[in-house]
This record gives sequence, structure tokens and C-alpha cells, in this order.
Amino acid sequence: MLTIGCHLSASKGFENMAKEAVSINANTFQFFTRNPRGGKAKSISKKDVDKFLEIAKENNFGKILAHAPYTINPCSDDESIRDFARMTMKDDLERMELVPNNMYNLHPGSHKNQGAEKGIELTASILNDVLKKEQTTIVLLETMSGKGSEIGRNFSELKSIMDKVELSDRLGICLDTCHIYDGGYDIVNDVEGVIEEFDRIIGIKKLKAIHINDSKNRFNSHKDRHEKIGEGYIGLSAFEKIINHPMLKDLPFFLETPNELDGYAKEIALLRGIYKQ
Repeated sequence: MLTIGCHLSASKGFENMAKEAVSINANTFQFFTRNPRGGKAKSISKKDVDKFLEIAKENNFGKILAHAPYTINPCSDDESIRDFARMTMKDDLERMELVPNNMYNLHPGSHKNQGAEKGIELTASILNDVLKKEQTTIVLLETMSGKGSEIGRNFSELKSIMDKVELSDRLGICLDTCHIYDGGYDIVNDVEGVIEEFDRIIGIKKLKAIHINDSKNRFNSHKDRHEKIGEGYIGLSAFEKIINHPMLKDLPFFLETPNELDGYAKEIALLRGIYKQ
């Protein structure tokens, strides 16, 4: 079965996010842990979590994915910004244990002209501060498009971060199709080669989730503008290969395309229609 969902608003609570997912034939979802621009997180009630767990079990949900706010930058050149990232990630991971055994996605950050090596070192340092042996949540580093001073622009940079983290068994990767295409990985003409390269550098077992997005930009543009499935430069035929690839097809897929709920429903139906059981 294809495990697929979209980004939903956490302000409605876990139960309502689960109900929305079911209403569009999704069996997972992604949500921001707090306002994507930062700020205090909404409190989580045990009753809401219990209702969510009930719906998730009834509908055979896969793992859900929490997304850290965009404002955190664990490798900033400003210590106060790094402290904010550390505090936010620590709080988010503690809260995620209320819905255990799920995933938390993170942009590795921007080094702000310090150089990629320094950025990698700083991000790894914060991960070493916030990861705990007892946590059940897997933290995912997202593949980035390489715009500006982003780190995580290629598989080697992500591997370098992971190699510096003591509790690396609590880490995985979320592959964003728009980002890697914009970043120079040709998933249109050589998806097999891209997967082989990922496996060789990082290891396919570390790939835990996929953000499935088309791109408004041409190959290797190093930008980051998502498009609806089949309406961008990646195209539907490439997505058919991706969701049916034997090393990817059992992973959870999360849509971050420019859509409202009805648009996500259409994309989920489209992708389910080309998925081979």
C-alpha cells in the first residue's frame, strides 16, 4: 500500500489532522511543530493524542512527520540564533514523545559565509546536544537545493553531519524531490543512478521519508520552488518511477505542493492510480 499524505495545520490538533487525512484518502500527514516562522508551540492534550492514535490504527496510518519551523538555523554565525535552534529542537523532541515512534524533519541550516565545513560542525554539535538515547523519535535531515549558503546541498554534506553525531542511530534522511532535482540530481533521466549514489554515500537504510514535490525550476537551478505533481519540470513519469522503485515504494511520501485540501486529494488519487502494489 502506498503511504502518502500532505502538510496539514497542527492548530486543529492531532485528531482533526487525522480526520482530514482520512477525508482525502491519505494514511499519514506532516505538520509544523509550531508556527513555521517560530514562536511558542500549542499545548498537546492526552485526549487529543488518544483520539489520533485510535484513528491512525483504524486507518492503518504510517509514521507521521513533524517539521521544525523554518526560522531555526543550527549553524548560524549568530550564537543567539543557534541557542534558539537548540531550545526549539529540544522542546519539539520532548513533545514528540507524546506521539512516540514517529519522525521530526529538520533543514540542516545555512552557514552564513562561515563555510560548509563550519556549518556542518555547528549543526552536528546541536544535534549532539538535543538527541537523547531514550527518545523514540527519528530526526530527519532534509536534502536541500543548494541555494545561498545552505548545507545539506548534496549527499556528502549530509553524511558528514551524520558522521559527527554520536547518536547517529536516531538520525535519518528525508529526500525532497524538488530540492535534489534543483540541486543537480537527475531524478528525471537517471533515478536509478541517484538512488545508487545515495546508497553508496549514506546508505539506503537511512532514507526514512520522501517529500514528493514537482519543481517550478529547471534541473540544477539551485532554487527551491515547489510545483504541483506533473505540472513542473520533473513530471509525472518520473514520479511513477520514484513511487514504484523497489527501494523507495514502502517509504512514506509527503506532499508539499502549492495546494489546498481538495488539490491534495486529487494528487493523492493521481499517485495512488499509478502505484503498483
